[in-house]
Amino acid sequence: MKKFYLITPGPTPIPPEVAAQSALPIIHHRTHEFGDLFDQVSQGLKYVYQTKNDVFIITASGSGAMESAVANVVNPGDKVIVASGGSFGERWIKINTAFGATVVAVKDELGQPVNVEKIREALKANPDAKAVFCQHTETSTGVVNDLKALGEIVAATPALLVVDAISGLGGEELHMDDWKLDVVVAGSQKGLMVAPGLAFASVSDKAWKVIEACKNHRFYFDYRLIKKSIPNKETPWTPAVTLMQSLRASLGMIKSDGIENVWARHRRLAKATRAGMQGLGLKLFATNPCAVLTSAYLPSSVDGNKLVDWMRDDLGVSVAGGQESLKGKIVRLAHMGYMDQFDILVGLTALETGLKKFGVAVPPGKGVQAAMEAFAAV
Repeated sequence: MKKFYLITPGPTPIPPEVAAQSALPIIHHRTHEFGDLFDQVSQGLKYVYQTKNDVFIITASGSGAMESAVANVVNPGDKVIVASGGSFGERWIKINTAFGATVVAVKDELGQPVNVEKIREALKANPDAKAVFCQHTETSTGVVNDLKALGEIVAATPALLVVDAISGLGGEELHMDDWKLDVVVAGSQKGLMVAPGLAFASVSDKAWKVIEACKNHRFYFDYRLIKKSIPNKETPWTPAVTLMQSLRASLGMIKSDGIENVWARHRRLAKATRAGMQGLGLKLFATNPCAVLTSAYLPSSVDGNKLVDWMRDDLGVSVAGGQESLKGKIVRLAHMGYMDQFDILVGLTALETGLKKFGVAVPPGKGVQAAMEAFAAV
């Protein structure tokens, strides 16, 4: 018998009480019963977003949420600025290009956060830019970006700040309203502790004016139709009812803990994971590491793809490797959502075992010891 551990940046583990909700009898989505569910989920999402704005609920993956933001903001030919320091910043570029936008790419070295001064200069050089697109946390590298500073810079211009918070929401500190963020998209399968299939988007008053004036073709992802359905406590199209039942439970857990405590728990897990990886002799990859994932370089003698596969297939422990140009070169351990300190210790133990398997001399138990010391110090 093999027990499996999921220490990846999505999908993430699902609490049993959340998973159990999907086994309840399904309800019809045009009823008062669903209306109560819709209202509870909506209020819970506002709390996690830290916003007074509506949060649109869409049956889609996180990438669907990203596409919805572009579809509702960008007309063909509009100029946009995209801050990219990893795979998901590049996804913003690909989506905007697909919708016919003129993309001004502001790229930072992999492992580095968005340089806010570069964005300031890009806005000065491109005063006609419709929006600035960026990540909250870039999980391909393990970086968190300074959304508060970016919000201040973009708010002083006509441009919108559009944020991919798919991996950050529910784990990394975020204040949509106070940080002056205009469009924030997210997904269900990471810090919100639900299976994949739900996407979310919230927009500011500033963004709503742009959305109403947008001439781009849209239908399923049309924010105007979604907003129109909210007073009726429903979505315009058939929603993923069972996922929403699960989401109600997970949002209740977050509210019960308190969002500040949830953020603090993720910071504690991140600190211990970083200490553990360094204890194993690995060099951290990100210079401004996020609270939801830790990345580290692998020794050049180790094929990261084979290491990750072996850990999963032989040990039952799933972690993440690098993407695109980082494929095989880094390893990523997630600590988002339904994870505690023992998940981190399991992940570090498996990583130590894997490194030894692939010929790396690792001091026995050094990574776990460093993590435990970090946990004890908090």
